[in-house]
This record gives sequence, C-alpha cells and structure tokens, in this order.
Amino acid sequence: MPSRNILVINCGSSSIKFALVKPDQAQFAISGLAERLGSTDAVLHWQRDNAKHSLAIAGGDHRSALAHLLPMVQEAADGQLHGIGHRVVHGGERFTSAQRLDAEVIDAIRAIAPLAPLHNPASLLGIEAALALYPELPQVAVFDTAFHQTLPEHAYRYAVPQQLYREHGVRRYGFHGTSHRFVSLRAAEVTGLAVTDSSWLVAHLGNGCSTCAVVDGQSRDTSMGMTPLEGLVMGTRSGDVDPNLHSHLARTLGWSLEQTDRMLNHDSGLLGLSGLSNDMRSLEQAREQGHAGATLAIEVFCYRLSKSLAAMSCALPRLDGLIFTGGIGENSPLIRSKTVAHLRLLGLALDEDANARCIRGVSGPIQAADHPRVLVIPTNEERQIALDTLALLDT
Repeated sequence: MPSRNILVINCGSSSIKFALVKPDQAQFAISGLAERLGSTDAVLHWQRDNAKHSLAIAGGDHRSALAHLLPMVQEAADGQLHGIGHRVVHGGERFTSAQRLDAEVIDAIRAIAPLAPLHNPASLLGIEAALALYPELPQVAVFDTAFHQTLPEHAYRYAVPQQLYREHGVRRYGFHGTSHRFVSLRAAEVTGLAVTDSSWLVAHLGNGCSTCAVVDGQSRDTSMGMTPLEGLVMGTRSGDVDPNLHSHLARTLGWSLEQTDRMLNHDSGLLGLSGLSNDMRSLEQAREQGHAGATLAIEVFCYRLSKSLAAMSCALPRLDGLIFTGGIGENSPLIRSKTVAHLRLLGLALDEDANARCIRGVSGPIQAADHPRVLVIPTNEERQIALDTLALLDT
C-alpha cells in the first residue's frame, strides 16, 4: 500500500501545533507551530527537511494560520493528503474512541466544553477552520480522555452527592490518554509481552504531568481528574491541594474563585515552589548552584510523583515495568533517579550508567540487574493520533 499522509492538528486558544505524519516513516515530513494567533505578533514556524523557517502573519487567526500552512502540508504530501486528525482534550463520557467529525460530533464537543473551558473551544476553532478550508477531506477527533473510559467506577467516582455525577458529569476523566496508550503499547512491543497480558505504571512528565496504571492495554487508573489540575505537581499547576483552599483564601484574603483558579493553574507547581521557573532544565541548573527554591521544587516534584505511582500500583495485578516519558521523563536522569529512590517497596532500582545515557532521544531499559523493568520510552502523540485517524477511516 502506498504511503498515506495524515495532518495532525493540536489547537490552543492562540496556537496551532501541527505535523504531517506518514505512518511508515519515522520522521515527520513537515511540522511546526503557529503561535500568538490573533495578535500583531502572530507567527508561523515550521521545519521541513531539517531546515527551519518562520513567517510573520500579523493579526492572523486560526483560519488564517491554517490557510498559510495547508499549502505547505499539501506540497510535503505530494498533493496526497488523506485526512486530518484533531486532538481534542475532553470527550466526557460520550466518546470512548476516535470519532469521524460531523455536525453531531461537533455539537457534542461544544456541549462538553464546560468541562474543559480552556481546551475544547480552542479545538473547535481549529476543527471549524479546517472543515471550512477542506470540507471534502475526512477529518477525525481523537480525545485525550477516551483511553481512560475503561476506568472502573470505583476509580472514577468522587465521594460527592450522586446528582452531581448523574446530572452534571462530576467525575474523574483523566488526560494524556494518547500518550499513555502509545508508550504502553510500545513497551509491550519492545519487551515481547502481549499487550493483552501486560501491566505497566506510566509517568508522563512535561509541563503537564500525569501517571497511569495500564493493564492489558487498558487504563485502570490515572492521576488527573475532572480537569488536568488534579494529581501531580506540574510546571505551573499545583496538582492536589486541600479542596477547602478556595474557601480559605476567600475568607482570609478575599480572593475570588477566578483568582484562586488562576493561581493554581498558572502560578503554582514548579514555578510557585521555586519562585524561579516552570522549566525543569533551568531548575536542575539552579539546584546545582545551590538555589533553595529550585532544590525544594525538585524534591516535592519527585516525592509527589513517587506517591502517585505507588498509589497507581493498587490497580495492577502485577508490575511488568515502570515507563518514563514526556519531555522531563525522557530527558532527566535526576528526576528518574530521585523518583525511583522513593519506590523501594516496589523493588525498583536503577542502573545509573544506563539512566544517565537516556537523554536527547536515547531510550531503553534503565533498571539495575535483577530488578523490575524501568523503561524510558519517547512518546509520540502525533503518530498515535494519525494511526487512530487512519484506523477509523479504514472502517
């Protein structure tokens, strides 16, 4: 079968990440980022054939950015673009798998938007712009939450009155599902285990972070909840805090809900703890220079991560391995080492030389001899979205 080309689009409120994926090729034919959309500083960056380019599109919105990038994508695809896969963060309980886009699916994504007010409206901007420009091209929505729809009820229900769940969908949904799915499938492949008979702990660590328990190819528990704020310490998100923090800050400081929400989502996490940065690379450098805030941020990050992984192990019948992925998980020997050091009761230990080698795209096993597997596996959400898109178009 000749190579097929899928454009993967990931929209933010003022940005579009994109990649042209040919599933039979390891590298993207073209990829890039349109950022600061809607402002005078809007710009489109792209990379093709190892060459980097930029184009100012002052005042350009999502449709304008797509109008600029789609001809370049068509050229890179030799005029043969077979479909577009859209990353959509929240599918609620409605969507348990990728869906071909039509009016009904788009209306449902819009109806779910209150559960993801920062994400779903942005995805809809990209979907509507792409459909307007290429109405004849098959387009698919791939949902971050879909992989986690296999969670049992005891894992996804909150201990709140039933009507909040029944009438308003207040429950745990989980995110980063495309990444957790991709790396757990890859782990089974590289270790020779059957996907349907394997059990993994996964740590997806980037500016957003989450853990997941994957059993027989299905998510059984995950650290994020109704929103991506629940769970681990992240770049600027607090992760778990006392649920009464909102009312405490309202009483003592007069803060509004909006002020507290902004603080927990944008001013907390590594940034809040360190008082310096949300970038782990900067914090590791500062730690080496004795910066107390950076040191504390790293210690809290690793301890909370290890606690979450230990909790996720409750969902496993056995442990076939721990997987590190994402920008931090793939590139920080320090974070992997400190995290695993807290997990002695799971029998985990690292080969420090192997751990140190796994940076900048180098992956593989890093466990010490005669200890449970620990793997570094690069994630590739764009490729998984493309594969899900093709699988749906082939049915």
